Amino acid sequence: MSSLPSHRGEKLLAMSVDNIGFLLDRLGQDCHPLQFLRELTQNGIEAIKRSGKPGQIVWDVDWISYEQTGIHKLSVADTGDGMTGEEMSKFINRLSSSLSEQSFSGNYGVGAKISAATRNHIGVVYCSWKGGNGSMIQLYRDNKTGQYGLKQWERSDGSYDYFLPIEDDVKPDFIEDHGTKVVLLGNHIDENTLQAPEMAASPSRWISKYLNTRYFRFPSEVTVKAREGWENPRSDKDRNVLRALTGQEKYLEKHSVSSGQVTLTNATAHWWILKDEPAITNNSGFVESAGHAAALYHDELYEMNTARAGMSRLQQFGVTFGYRWVVIYVEPIEGPASKITTNTARTILLLNNDQLPWADWAAEFRDNMPPEIKRLVEEKAAGSTATDHTKSIRDRLKDLLELYKVSRYRPSAGGSVLLDDQRLMRVGAAATGGGESESSSSRSQQGSSSRSGQKEGDTGNVYSIFEKKDGIPGRPVKADPFPFPRWVSIEDGTREYGDIEDRAAKYLADQNLLLINADFRVFADMVSYFVKEFGETPGIKDVVVDAVRAWFEQALVETIMGIQALKNSKEWSGSDIDTALSEIALTAAVMQRYHVVFAVKRQLGSKLGALKDRT
Repeated sequence: MSSLPSHRGEKLLAMSVDNIGFLLDRLGQDCHPLQFLRELTQNGIEAIKRSGKPGQIVWDVDWISYEQTGIHKLSVADTGDGMTGEEMSKFINRLSSSLSEQSFSGNYGVGAKISAATRNHIGVVYCSWKGGNGSMIQLYRDNKTGQYGLKQWERSDGSYDYFLPIEDDVKPDFIEDHGTKVVLLGNHIDENTLQAPEMAASPSRWISKYLNTRYFRFPSEVTVKAREGWENPRSDKDRNVLRALTGQEKYLEKHSVSSGQVTLTNATAHWWILKDEPAITNNSGFVESAGHAAALYHDELYEMNTARAGMSRLQQFGVTFGYRWVVIYVEPIEGPASKITTNTARTILLLNNDQLPWADWAAEFRDNMPPEIKRLVEEKAAGSTATDHTKSIRDRLKDLLELYKVSRYRPSAGGSVLLDDQRLMRVGAAATGGGESESSSSRSQQGSSSRSGQKEGDTGNVYSIFEKKDGIPGRPVKADPFPFPRWVSIEDGTREYGDIEDRAAKYLADQNLLLINADFRVFADMVSYFVKEFGETPGIKDVVVDAVRAWFEQALVETIMGIQALKNSKEWSGSDIDTALSEIALTAAVMQRYHVVFAVKRQLGSKLGALKDRT
């Protein structure tokens, strides 16, 4: 603990850290399991830049360890400027210490330490060469104390130090005068650290896949490679290979039919439409080859949304159909009013220390959607074979619209909710609920406070009496209460596997769009039930499908209209409304049978003749 002079001359008692091992373990939990790949790669990139020469970074088997023990240990080596033993002891063993300049938008000096050391308790070995001389250190965790630090070595001359000079025999062939190799030993001696961690995408190519999808592009002066097929003999040059990594940009440029940009508030949206080709599936092992969305910052990709999450994000941006072929990267623009940074673990990108405004960007993108994407969406939507039931549903419900305007709390003798008499007189029976019932003396006291301007339920905040009641001038807008329904299915290409899988429907509130899953088993079972009634005669199934869809569609439309009427009421928060309109809730809304069977039977009976009454 030290005392530092302040700008006014008095002494400052500097803050220190107790149990730094616990702090590192806690920070390590915040990291993505593969974050160490990014951190060690970035360290190599910065080291190459400091060297002033083009260089390379290679993720590979540590062949020295393998030859000595027969166990695969993962290593990464670069041809950067390298470090001396003293420099490694200083920078590697200090948290928030780095050879590069530290900044809130650049290097923090903690990334590799918290992401790699906390996942390799046995040790992270650094071998580095500078000026032709090599040195080694080992950062590890003492499991007895829970602390991290450098291993002490006894040298051949009997002296002790925290680094050892090493021979050039252990230097990778592509490193000459300067460079660094890092070896990850894992949490136990026999651990194969080339084995893909659980949940890693593309286990056989997990290093390539992660780095290609984490980086948009690598610096032009840096070549990055990663070993694949290490479990095969080294002589098998077809499977045991070093793959050159490119980042997402080169793949998108090569496999897109069109691309462009859309200017958003404090951001630019970069978009690509992919070619309809086998590469979308065949290349998924080492890049993100199908539609997805992400944030782009300093040539790196954050908040990558793929698969189902990617579909949802792209639908939010208006790509409701054809999302398998669309990629959108939003790049925030830094400025005086927009500060871009990341959290310490570099898992989240922050705008003014807050989450990125995805919903706002999505709305702007929809309003300015590129014509090429709009055409793609329309082409894919046109492939739907579903009949439009909108007009018939509107006709059936037009005389019932008043019933969808759900009233608020009403007075009830013996009820547990106390109503504000003044508001009741103001708005009639549809009064807003107050607090729990209280004694008449309590109500009398609250009545006097109400007469002085405060409302029942106020808790000392006098500002509530200054509520502005006349509002902002404007013209009334009558919103369409009917959502726009579209049936989607795998068969006609309007739905992808994973989207609304085994769910009835999805509602995109910001677009008032209802996507109904034609493949949902409840709908299919109902179709089978009625086809069986009539037998497999030509044309019957199409008529049955149309009738079944019409009535299930109406059930979903009515559910959404009814839930929307609960908005802005006291007992229904925004998250409650979202829950009530979720895929699971909409699925629950169509699980009834009796009334749907009755309605479909009546409709089919008028078209196809009387059905046998089996209910």
